[in-house]
Amino acid sequence: MATKHGEKHDVPVDPNARWEKRDAHIPGLVQFAFWMAVVLAVTLVGMYFTFNSFKKSNPLGPTMSPMVQENAPRMMPPAPVLQVRPHQELKDYCAVQQEQVSTYGWIDQPSGVVRIPIDRAEELILAKGLPARSEAEAAAAHAPMIAPATVAGETDVQGQCGYLTEETRAQKQWAEREQHEAEEK
Repeated sequence: MATKHGEKHDVPVDPNARWEKRDAHIPGLVQFAFWMAVVLAVTLVGMYFTFNSFKKSNPLGPTMSPMVQENAPRMMPPAPVLQVRPHQELKDYCAVQQEQVSTYGWIDQPSGVVRIPIDRAEELILAKGLPARSEAEAAAAHAPMIAPATVAGETDVQGQCGYLTEETRAQKQWAEREQHEAEEK
């Protein structure tokens, strides 16, 4: 046995009616539409007066657009300026950085300061070693021990150009040595 909730039992149902007369309350819908129109009208009038008061208190002046004025010099917006081709600019930047770390050149010629390629610097460090203090000297100086910079799961920090640069000769030799040791096992 099904019951219908919200149905008025005292309203007679006309079987010849082509719509349901019991569902929509027409006076309520008309009243809602009237008050909605009043709210919209009050809002529009309020916005009109608000914008007029803003215009009077702080005039903006004529429109400044480079499209309106003919023969006007184009003014650049203040920094920071959006990049037009960010990927190409990153490639160019990384190419300059790669050239600096892989070629010889003067940093300060009067002082005799030069730059050398990374591969050559690694060879010199491996041949000569780095100057270091003994553990006794470090303890006497109360020098803290600093761990090398790493990224979780990696042994070296590549930086923003890491995915664009090629492996150095030392990295290739290291990978070959590790592969050779793995094959021996």
